Amino acid sequence: MPPRLTLHRKQRPQMSTAIKTRAAVMRQAPVPRPYAKSRPLAIETVTLAPPGDGEVLIKIRAAGLCHSDLSSINGDRPRQMPMVLGHEAAGEVLTCGPGVRSVAKGDHVILVFVPSCGACSMCHEGRPALCEPAAAANGAGTLLSGETRLALGDGAKVYHHVGVSAFAEHAVVSEHSLVKIDKDLSFAEAALFGCAVVTGAGAVVNTAKVQPGTRVAVVGLGGVGLMSLLAAKMAGARQIVAVDMLDDKLALAKKLGATDVVNATAPDAIEQIKALTQGGVEYAFEMASSVKALELAYKITRRGGTTVTGSLPHPNHRFELPATNLVAEERTLKGSYIGSCVPSRDIPRFIALYRQGLLPVDKLLSEQIALDDINEGFDRLADGVSVRQIIIMN
Repeated sequence: MPPRLTLHRKQRPQMSTAIKTRAAVMRQAPVPRPYAKSRPLAIETVTLAPPGDGEVLIKIRAAGLCHSDLSSINGDRPRQMPMVLGHEAAGEVLTCGPGVRSVAKGDHVILVFVPSCGACSMCHEGRPALCEPAAAANGAGTLLSGETRLALGDGAKVYHHVGVSAFAEHAVVSEHSLVKIDKDLSFAEAALFGCAVVTGAGAVVNTAKVQPGTRVAVVGLGGVGLMSLLAAKMAGARQIVAVDMLDDKLALAKKLGATDVVNATAPDAIEQIKALTQGGVEYAFEMASSVKALELAYKITRRGGTTVTGSLPHPNHRFELPATNLVAEERTLKGSYIGSCVPSRDIPRFIALYRQGLLPVDKLLSEQIALDDINEGFDRLADGVSVRQIIIMN
């Protein structure tokens, strides 16, 4: 028998020294508005340690401002501090630590805010969005390894935001927080796939599995909610009711394919929606980070229907569920985290659908801003006047 051959991949060099990089550091929360005045995010030069085993140094090229970031600033999602926020981003690989196999220097990547270890029970079940070590690391403000790579000028530790910390010129992340993409997709468009697309479209395609010819309602028309609207249209929903408190967003929803729009502030909003949909919708999606919005979404779901929430309100807020109604009408209430996605599978799928014109992600882009203008950007996001602002890094 001939001798067995063992193939060795060439070891990629490891960066041996720390670098200095500019980042948006949050030191306390909540802070009063306007953020342009209170400056909750300070642009500072921080120290970034080299990537460890299984980690990658990324040059951040584009990062989106998302309501999940705003929830950390306004105190709805308490975080360890100081912290560099930002979780929806795309960039370029600069250096790989030892053991990295899925990406190499020069690759373009989308960052994913839930790394998947591949070894826990949730990952084995094909549900990496619920990865147990990832949840623990994200909660602790570390990378998947349990380590931190950021520090202030005086050496004090800086925490990572859900393993990404994308509001910076550079980031060190776990290899499992990355999905490699083709280089012909612009970074501004690519960034959206890391949160808005996987969360909004994934809730429709993966969590609810919307069927063609059904009625759908989307409550909350930020970037994620509008993405759910686009995905529902792609899935073949015959009626899409868009619900929000701002008329400008309702007008945009109409342009993007909503068949009907209802202002949530109307005293008879629920009755309007039921009248439009002959008693309610088969699928209602709540993406407003509000328990009141979830109550509305549940009440407009018809008998036998499904209500999906993909938002994260304050952890102390409670939703009173009518248990008898749940049983007698065979209703379903489901949570959807990162759109129940398998990022390595679903991000390439969604990009392909975008290229075919079936999922026009680019229509969600509002403004391109600089890192120095991030606080003003969060004022616009809080006011609801922008859908998705993208920070373009120099």
